Amino acid sequence: MRTRTRLYAAVVGLATAGAVVLPAGGAGSHGYTDLPVSRQKLCQNGTVTDCGDIQWEPQSVEGPKGFPATGAADGRICSANNTRFAQLDSPRTPSGGAWPATRVTGGQSYTFRWQFTAMHATTDFTYYVTKQGWNQNHNLARSDLNLTPFLTVPYGGRRPPATLSHSGTLPSGLSGHHVILAVWTVADTGNAFYACSDVTF
Repeated sequence: MRTRTRLYAAVVGLATAGAVVLPAGGAGSHGYTDLPVSRQKLCQNGTVTDCGDIQWEPQSVEGPKGFPATGAADGRICSANNTRFAQLDSPRTPSGGAWPATRVTGGQSYTFRWQFTAMHATTDFTYYVTKQGWNQNHNLARSDLNLTPFLTVPYGGRRPPATLSHSGTLPSGLSGHHVILAVWTVADTGNAFYACSDVTF
C-alpha cells in the first residue's frame, strides 16, 4: 500500500508540473486544433464518419518537423506521413462529400485554438494557407500552399497549457474554399503535429 501511495504521489506531482513523460509516438500523444475545426476533430466528434483510427486519436497526427523545407511529404501533409490517418489527406471525406468548412473573413483577426493531451516543450506554432486558384482535386502539396506562414507564434521552449488560444490576422485577397495548415513544432523531439482545417473565405 505504501508503494502504491508513493507511485500515486509521484504521478500527481509530475502531472502538476506538466512533465508527464510518454513514450515517443505513443497513444498518449498530443494535440490538435479545434478553431478552426480540423479534419481530425471533425472525425473525432462524429461530424464526419468512417474515418478509421483518427476518430479515437485526433491528437496523434505527429510526423517529422521542419516544414516546409522538410517534414511531412507532399500528398501526406494532413496525415503527417501517418498511413493510419490517410483519410485526412483526401480532398473528400470517406463518404465522398466535401470536408465541412469554417467560414472566415480575410484581413480580419481570428482566434486559433489548440487542445493538448501532452504538453511538449514547444518551439513555435505556424500557420499556412492555400493559394488562390490552388488545385482542390488532389491531396494537399506544397505547391498548393503559400509557404510563407501568415502567422508564427514563437513559444521559446515552454510547455503550453491544456488549451491554448492565440490570435492572428487572416490573409486578405482570398475567396472560396481553402485549407489552413497548422503546425505545432516540438522543441525536444524530431517531430511536429499537423492539423488541416477547411475554411471558406
